Formats: sequence, C-alpha cells, structure tokens
Amino acid sequence: MPALTIEQIPVLGDNFIYLVHDSESGETAAVDPAVAGPVIDALAQHGWTLSHILNTHHHGDHTGANLELKEVTGCTIVGAGVDAARIPGIDVRIGEGDGISIGTHQARVFDVPGHTSGHIAYWFEQDKALFSGDTLFSMGCGRLFEGTAEQMWTSLLKLRALPDDTLVYCAHEYTNANADFALSVEPANADLKRRAAEVVALREQGKPTVPSNLGEEKRVNPFLRADHGDLLHAAGLQGQDAIPAFAEIRRRKDNF
Repeated sequence: MPALTIEQIPVLGDNFIYLVHDSESGETAAVDPAVAGPVIDALAQHGWTLSHILNTHHHGDHTGANLELKEVTGCTIVGAGVDAARIPGIDVRIGEGDGISIGTHQARVFDVPGHTSGHIAYWFEQDKALFSGDTLFSMGCGRLFEGTAEQMWTSLLKLRALPDDTLVYCAHEYTNANADFALSVEPANADLKRRAAEVVALREQGKPTVPSNLGEEKRVNPFLRADHGDLLHAAGLQGQDAIPAFAEIRRRKDNF
C-alpha cells in the first residue's frame, strides 16, 4: 500500500495546515484548516479533491475554513463528538478509540483534553504520523485554556506511549521558543542542547522544525518528562509527583 502523502501548508505566521492524501482512492483530508485559500491553491496544484476535514479542536485557527471548504468541495467534516457544538459544519462525531479512514489508511482517535475540553488527536499507525493539534508541540505542549494539569498530563501520557518512530505533526511552529524554555528547565540535557541548535539552524534557513520525532521528544520535551528524575532534579522538583511537577513546569512556561 502506498504511503500517505502529507503536504504541510504554513499559514497565519505560525500555524500549519496539513493535507493528507491517499493516492489509491484519491481521498484527501485537510487537518485543522485555519484559512481556505492556501488549501484550495494546494489542492489545485496537486490535482487533488478534498474529501474530509479532520479537526483536532474548536479554536478558530483550526476550524476557520471549515464552512468555506465544505461549501466549495462538499467534504465531510470530522471532529470531537463531545465538542460538536463548537466545530463548524461537523458531520462525523468521533472520540477515544474510534477510527477514521482516508482511503485505505486508518487513523486511531485519542481524546486528549487539556488545551480544550474536547481536544482529539489522530494517529495513522501505518504511516507513523500523529496529528496532535495543540496538545503536543515540538518541545512543548498547549496552554491549559479549558482543562486541568491532570487532564493534560494524562493526555500526554497517551501520546508518549506511541512508538518512538512516530512523526509528530503539530499545528504550530513554536519550536524555537519552546527550546529556549526547555533549556531553562533542563540546561544540562545533551540531547536537548543538540536539538535546540538544530532548530536554530533550521529556522535561520527558513525551514520548518515540524514534524518532529516522538522518540526524540521523549528525550527533550520537558512536558513529557515530568516524571523523569533528571528533569525533576534540574528543575528543583525532586520528590514531586508527576502531576504537580507538570503543573509547575506549565506555570513556568506560561510566565516565561
């Protein structure tokens, strides 16, 4: 089976929209379309027809183009059933353990609340691709706008449990700032220092830092390491349980 083709579309300064295309069926999904024009242009460039929209959460910079794209293409809009009232044009309501198919490629759905109360993520296991929205970023995680630290930590543990070779397609280019914060928490982490230097080089060349590798995220992302002794020691949080440690690291990032 041919692999999914994943097209990354940068918009709004630091957002990413993704087009996910199955060459056998011709089906194409837009993940978190903030604006319609760049999606329509990319579809035309490739000769693709939009069949689905996959929303991770309700924020306007992830759903802003739903209705326009649906009107133009007749696509099916997929989103969290628990948050259906806030997903414009939703047709298919999904949640934890459900699957959604793009051609012959199936994504497993995870409920990952914390950033919002109804956030979900999509994992295409065959293609080693995780669309994490604003739950998991490269070297970061989303702000707790509607959920609790316990909810977000539980959500991140679900994603951390995925295979190391998973590619994390998050929804924002925040990596440089996230690296600066991560180094303030764990400055002696050699993997983190190497990754931070790599990120600086990529951004200086105008290249994206996303997708990132989940195995590396487990070594460098402080929000995935709130139960790791080295980070707890470096952050002065020795003896803390994971949830209060995570909450403190998130508080520090909010004020960084």
